[in-house]
Amino acid sequence: MRKIFASAVAAAASLASVAAFAAQPVDWQTNFQPAATGIMEQITWFERYTLWFIVPITLLVLVLLAYCIIKFRASANPTPSRTSHNTLIEVIWTVGPVVILLFLAVPSFQLLTAQYSPPEEAKLTIKATANQWNWDYEYQTEEPLSFNSAMLAEADRPAAGKEDKAAYPRLLAVDNEVVVPVGTMVRVLVTASDVIHAFAMPAFGVKTDAVPGRINEIWFKADKEGLYYGQCSELCGKDHAYMPIAIRVVSDAQYNTWLAAAKSDLPGANKALMAETDGAAKIAAAGN
Repeated sequence: MRKIFASAVAAAASLASVAAFAAQPVDWQTNFQPAATGIMEQITWFERYTLWFIVPITLLVLVLLAYCIIKFRASANPTPSRTSHNTLIEVIWTVGPVVILLFLAVPSFQLLTAQYSPPEEAKLTIKATANQWNWDYEYQTEEPLSFNSAMLAEADRPAAGKEDKAAYPRLLAVDNEVVVPVGTMVRVLVTASDVIHAFAMPAFGVKTDAVPGRINEIWFKADKEGLYYGQCSELCGKDHAYMPIAIRVVSDAQYNTWLAAAKSDLPGANKALMAETDGAAKIAAAGN
């Protein structure tokens, strides 16, 4: 009995550590990835809020359809009604949807306003340029830092120190992650060099098109440290599915150390940061 209890405790601890280590997409998942920003929390709330309208309306329509099919079928109602109108019914189906739409529109507009109205000035600006099929990132700091980020090939995992697929999932892990400090307002300028792509980070609640010759602006403020994943979300060619986005959120001290080292040795800076963050098991993988 003690052995069984000990095994159960060990299994529970293992599952808990995995849950803390990664929050990846799962089979048959119907909900959003865990929110890492205030905006994503609002999006999650709005999705649940709309279900309180969608589910009853769907059930009501289903019941009405079933009632009409049974009640007014040819065998039970051989002489159909010739009623041309009913004032009460017309008022109900006009006023009812208007009221429901108002309940949906007001919080929807509030959410849209929040998405396009950063609460403060950005402290860090990063330019993301989409290519077929990778990303170029440029940190617009006093001493600019630029690098390319592409999907990590399976054969390159050992050399990159990213063999753990719980932290670095297949088809989502990249060779160079974007690194940002936690709790910092970040502006991302998004464009493309060839065709239309899209920059999407589900856990942050951001998504925008990357259009050649045009710059779109998004922002986020990550509240939780971890490694978050997104993808290009606009069909951009044969390797569209192999164009992941990875953003590592770290403390201010870790970010400053990484930034200083990355300007002269990006691979070394990445490995040093990985050694520090991966040991803390603060990984959150969020696909779209």
